[in-house]
Amino acid sequence: MDAMISTRTSDAQDILDSARWFTDLLLTATPEELDVPAGDVEWSCWRTAEHVGDDMLAYALQLAAQAPDDYLPLTAADGGDDVVRVAATAGTQGLATTVQALAALLATQVSTAGPDARAFHPHGVSDPTGFAAMGVVEILVHGYDVAQGLGIDIGPGRPHALPAGPAERAVDRLFDDAPATRPEASLLWCTGRIALPGVPRRSRWRWDSSVR
Repeated sequence: MDAMISTRTSDAQDILDSARWFTDLLLTATPEELDVPAGDVEWSCWRTAEHVGDDMLAYALQLAAQAPDDYLPLTAADGGDDVVRVAATAGTQGLATTVQALAALLATQVSTAGPDARAFHPHGVSDPTGFAAMGVVEILVHGYDVAQGLGIDIGPGRPHALPAGPAERAVDRLFDDAPATRPEASLLWCTGRIALPGVPRRSRWRWDSSVR
Protein backbone atom coordinates (compact mmCIF):
# COMPACT_ATOMS: atom_id res chain seq x y z
CA MET A 1 0.00 0.00 0.00
CA ASP A 2 1.23 3.51 -0.81
CA ALA A 3 2.55 5.08 2.39
CA MET A 4 1.05 8.42 1.40
CA ILE A 5 -2.42 6.93 1.58
CA SER A 6 -1.92 5.75 5.16
CA THR A 7 -0.47 9.02 6.52
CA ARG A 8 -2.76 11.63 4.95
CA THR A 9 -6.22 12.58 6.15
CA SER A 10 -9.10 13.64 3.92
CA ASP A 11 -8.32 17.05 2.48
CA ALA A 12 -9.12 19.55 -0.25
CA GLN A 13 -7.15 17.63 -2.88
CA ASP A 14 -9.23 14.52 -2.21
CA ILE A 15 -12.38 16.53 -2.91
CA LEU A 16 -10.96 17.85 -6.18
CA ASP A 17 -9.68 14.45 -7.29
CA SER A 18 -13.00 12.79 -6.47
CA ALA A 19 -14.96 15.49 -8.29
CA ARG A 20 -12.74 15.16 -11.35
CA TRP A 21 -13.42 11.42 -11.41
CA PHE A 22 -17.16 11.99 -11.02
CA THR A 23 -17.41 14.63 -13.71
CA ASP A 24 -15.42 12.43 -16.09
CA LEU A 25 -18.14 9.82 -15.56
CA LEU A 26 -20.86 12.35 -16.28
CA LEU A 27 -19.18 13.49 -19.48
CA THR A 28 -19.46 10.01 -20.99
CA ALA A 29 -23.24 10.49 -21.25
CA THR A 30 -25.75 12.71 -23.00
CA PRO A 31 -28.47 14.49 -20.99
CA GLU A 32 -30.93 11.90 -22.26
CA GLU A 33 -28.73 9.07 -21.01
CA LEU A 34 -28.48 10.78 -17.63
CA ASP A 35 -32.26 10.64 -17.32
CA VAL A 36 -32.12 6.96 -16.30
CA PRO A 37 -32.28 5.89 -12.62
CA ALA A 38 -28.98 6.09 -10.73
CA GLY A 39 -28.53 2.57 -9.41
CA ASP A 40 -30.86 1.85 -6.50
CA VAL A 41 -31.51 5.47 -5.50
CA GLU A 42 -34.78 7.19 -6.31
CA TRP A 43 -33.27 9.90 -8.52
CA SER A 44 -32.12 9.99 -12.11
CA CYS A 45 -28.40 10.22 -12.82
CA TRP A 46 -28.85 13.92 -13.64
CA ARG A 47 -30.73 14.62 -10.41
CA THR A 48 -28.14 12.64 -8.44
CA ALA A 49 -25.39 14.85 -9.85
CA GLU A 50 -27.35 17.94 -8.82
CA HIS A 51 -27.64 16.47 -5.32
CA VAL A 52 -23.86 16.00 -5.18
CA GLY A 53 -23.43 19.64 -6.12
CA ASP A 54 -25.91 20.62 -3.43
CA ASP A 55 -23.95 18.68 -0.82
CA MET A 56 -20.77 20.48 -1.83
CA LEU A 57 -22.50 23.85 -1.47
CA ALA A 58 -24.12 22.95 1.85
CA TYR A 59 -20.88 21.71 3.39
CA ALA A 60 -18.94 24.75 2.17
CA LEU A 61 -21.53 27.11 3.64
CA GLN A 62 -21.60 25.23 6.95
CA LEU A 63 -17.85 25.63 7.30
CA ALA A 64 -17.93 29.26 6.18
CA ALA A 65 -20.59 30.12 8.75
CA GLN A 66 -19.25 27.72 11.39
CA ALA A 67 -22.94 27.11 12.09
CA PRO A 68 -23.03 25.14 15.36
CA ASP A 69 -26.66 24.09 15.75
CA ASP A 70 -28.26 23.38 12.37
CA TYR A 71 -27.93 23.75 8.63
CA LEU A 72 -28.22 27.28 7.29
CA PRO A 73 -31.93 27.99 6.59
CA LEU A 74 -31.83 27.70 2.81
CA THR A 75 -34.68 26.23 0.80
CA ALA A 76 -35.17 25.38 -2.85
CA ALA A 77 -37.68 27.19 -5.04
CA ASP A 78 -39.88 24.09 -4.90
CA GLY A 79 -39.72 24.02 -1.11
CA GLY A 80 -37.32 21.07 -1.00
CA ASP A 81 -33.98 20.81 0.72
CA ASP A 82 -31.69 20.80 -2.33
CA VAL A 83 -31.20 24.28 -3.79
CA VAL A 84 -28.91 23.32 -6.69
CA ARG A 85 -30.62 22.80 -10.03
CA VAL A 86 -28.85 22.87 -13.39
CA ALA A 87 -30.71 23.99 -16.52
CA ALA A 88 -31.21 21.07 -18.89
CA THR A 89 -30.26 23.38 -21.74
CA ALA A 90 -26.72 23.57 -20.31
CA GLY A 91 -26.18 19.94 -21.30
CA THR A 92 -23.85 17.48 -19.65
CA GLN A 93 -20.93 19.90 -19.85
CA GLY A 94 -22.88 22.50 -17.90
CA LEU A 95 -23.84 19.93 -15.28
CA ALA A 96 -20.26 18.69 -14.92
CA THR A 97 -18.83 22.21 -14.74
CA THR A 98 -21.32 23.16 -12.04
CA VAL A 99 -20.51 20.12 -9.91
CA GLN A 100 -16.77 20.72 -10.35
CA ALA A 101 -17.13 24.37 -9.34
CA LEU A 102 -19.13 23.54 -6.23
CA ALA A 103 -16.60 20.89 -5.25
CA ALA A 104 -13.85 23.49 -5.68
CA LEU A 105 -15.82 25.81 -3.40
CA LEU A 106 -15.86 23.16 -0.67
CA ALA A 107 -12.18 22.39 -1.25
CA THR A 108 -11.32 26.07 -0.84
CA GLN A 109 -13.28 26.31 2.38
CA VAL A 110 -11.64 23.16 3.75
CA SER A 111 -8.23 24.63 2.92
CA THR A 112 -8.86 28.03 4.46
CA ALA A 113 -10.85 27.12 7.57
CA GLY A 114 -8.68 26.80 10.64
CA PRO A 115 -8.29 23.41 12.33
CA ASP A 116 -10.47 24.62 15.20
CA ALA A 117 -13.41 25.42 12.89
CA ARG A 118 -16.55 23.50 13.80
CA ALA A 119 -19.94 23.23 12.09
CA PHE A 120 -23.15 21.26 12.43
CA HIS A 121 -23.89 17.99 10.73
CA PRO A 122 -26.73 15.70 11.92
CA HIS A 123 -24.25 12.83 12.37
CA GLY A 124 -21.90 14.88 14.53
CA VAL A 125 -20.52 18.42 14.70
CA SER A 126 -17.44 18.27 12.50
CA ASP A 127 -14.19 19.95 11.51
CA PRO A 128 -12.64 20.71 8.10
CA THR A 129 -11.20 17.20 7.80
CA GLY A 130 -14.60 15.72 8.57
CA PHE A 131 -16.34 17.87 5.98
CA ALA A 132 -13.70 16.93 3.43
CA ALA A 133 -14.34 13.25 4.14
CA MET A 134 -18.11 13.70 3.94
CA GLY A 135 -17.75 15.52 0.63
CA VAL A 136 -15.62 12.70 -0.75
CA VAL A 137 -18.14 10.06 0.36
CA GLU A 138 -21.02 11.94 -1.27
CA ILE A 139 -19.10 12.26 -4.54
CA LEU A 140 -17.74 8.72 -4.72
CA VAL A 141 -20.83 6.88 -3.52
CA HIS A 142 -23.21 8.80 -5.75
CA GLY A 143 -20.66 8.42 -8.52
CA TYR A 144 -21.05 4.69 -8.02
CA ASP A 145 -24.83 5.12 -8.28
CA VAL A 146 -24.49 7.04 -11.53
CA ALA A 147 -22.04 4.48 -12.92
CA GLN A 148 -24.57 1.76 -12.13
CA GLY A 149 -27.22 3.67 -14.03
CA LEU A 150 -24.95 4.20 -17.02
CA GLY A 151 -23.55 0.67 -17.01
CA ILE A 152 -19.95 1.83 -16.45
CA ASP A 153 -17.50 -0.52 -14.73
CA ILE A 154 -15.63 1.39 -12.01
CA GLY A 155 -13.70 -1.59 -10.66
CA PRO A 156 -9.92 -1.59 -10.10
CA GLY A 157 -7.90 -1.27 -13.28
CA ARG A 158 -10.81 0.04 -15.32
CA PRO A 159 -10.61 3.42 -17.11
CA HIS A 160 -13.11 4.91 -14.65
CA ALA A 161 -11.90 3.06 -11.53
CA LEU A 162 -13.19 4.55 -8.28
CA PRO A 163 -10.26 6.42 -6.63
CA ALA A 164 -8.80 4.26 -3.85
CA GLY A 165 -6.86 6.92 -1.92
CA PRO A 166 -9.73 9.34 -1.30
CA ALA A 167 -12.01 6.39 -0.51
CA GLU A 168 -9.60 5.00 2.09
CA ARG A 169 -9.04 8.30 3.85
CA ALA A 170 -12.77 9.08 3.98
CA VAL A 171 -13.61 5.63 5.37
CA ASP A 172 -10.87 5.96 8.00
CA ARG A 173 -12.34 9.28 9.13
CA LEU A 174 -16.04 8.42 9.17
CA PHE A 175 -16.61 4.69 9.66
CA ASP A 176 -15.26 2.94 12.75
CA ASP A 177 -16.70 -0.42 11.68
CA ALA A 178 -15.25 -0.54 8.17
CA PRO A 179 -14.23 -4.02 7.00
CA ALA A 180 -10.62 -4.81 6.17
CA THR A 181 -10.79 -5.02 2.39
CA ARG A 182 -10.02 -2.85 -0.64
CA PRO A 183 -10.84 0.81 0.19
CA GLU A 184 -13.32 1.11 -2.67
CA ALA A 185 -15.20 -2.01 -1.59
CA SER A 186 -15.07 -0.95 2.05
CA LEU A 187 -16.62 2.43 1.21
CA LEU A 188 -19.40 0.86 -0.85
CA TRP A 189 -20.16 -1.68 1.87
CA CYS A 190 -20.17 0.97 4.60
CA THR A 191 -22.72 2.99 2.62
CA GLY A 192 -25.04 0.09 1.89
CA ARG A 193 -24.23 -0.29 -1.80
CA ILE A 194 -22.74 -3.78 -1.93
CA ALA A 195 -22.34 -7.03 -0.03
CA LEU A 196 -18.92 -8.53 0.68
CA PRO A 197 -17.97 -12.20 0.83
CA GLY A 198 -19.60 -13.52 3.99
CA VAL A 199 -20.92 -10.06 4.90
CA PRO A 200 -24.44 -9.09 3.76
CA ARG A 201 -25.30 -5.73 2.29
CA ARG A 202 -26.32 -3.15 4.86
CA SER A 203 -29.94 -1.97 4.87
CA ARG A 204 -29.23 0.89 7.29
CA TRP A 205 -26.06 2.90 7.76
CA ARG A 206 -24.64 6.21 8.94
CA TRP A 207 -21.24 7.75 9.40
CA ASP A 208 -19.82 9.45 12.49
CA SER A 209 -18.64 12.92 11.55
CA SER A 210 -17.90 14.05 15.09
CA VAL A 211 -14.43 15.35 15.89
CA ARG A 212 -12.21 12.66 17.39
